Amino acid sequence: MSQKDQVLLALRKLGGAAGLSRLYAATDVSSWQTKTPFATIRRIVQTNGEFFKIQPGLWGLNEKKTEILKELGVKDEKNIAQSDFSHSYYQGLIADIGNLRNFTTYIPPQDKNRNCFIDKKLGEIANLSQIYDFTYPQILKFAKTIDVIWFNERKIPHSFFEVEHSTDFKNSLNKFYELQDFGAKFFIIADTARKRRFESVLSASIYKPIAANVKFVDYEAVANLYEKECVRSNSAI
Repeated sequence: MSQKDQVLLALRKLGGAAGLSRLYAATDVSSWQTKTPFATIRRIVQTNGEFFKIQPGLWGLNEKKTEILKELGVKDEKNIAQSDFSHSYYQGLIADIGNLRNFTTYIPPQDKNRNCFIDKKLGEIANLSQIYDFTYPQILKFAKTIDVIWFNERKIPHSFFEVEHSTDFKNSLNKFYELQDFGAKFFIIADTARKRRFESVLSASIYKPIAANVKFVDYEAVANLYEKECVRSNSAI
């Protein structure tokens, strides 16, 4: 069986679509004479027509494309990036990166039933069932709506993440403003095409106290970071 056939077999066993981390774990590479099997898997899915890219780091079988798109509620493949699934997908990636880095991860209760990895819901990724009471109720109410939070071992926020899919950043920045006293990091996750708009909004004088601590990270960078974390984790097994 060729390497491509082994990847196809693994993806079929996973239901026809999976993130790279699951594909790495499911593919039998024991007979591959290479020191970089995960790089080979990436090359196979990127260069062969049997596979199609759903999101960065998420791949599906072309033979199941119609079924996969229907499950995602997407009528046209070109609209995947604009779908609600895209928002929850990046929430899932960020939460799982936190898990891989041994943080406790939080996702708002209203998001927990949303699909993020085709066959997984956000509630299955985040490992915190409810937010820690790390501050006063009037401030905690802002934290409860943050897309993803990483907590350290002392149950204090390490990083706050907001996935800005289509809104104008102000709502997210307002939340960050209210949470500025905890020494945590703030991240806006969005399409790289929206970075100038982000910088314009952040430059408003009201956000001066937090401006230096808010970072913009584009979708591709998140997917690449997730891939690196998965490779590191799988290599350690």
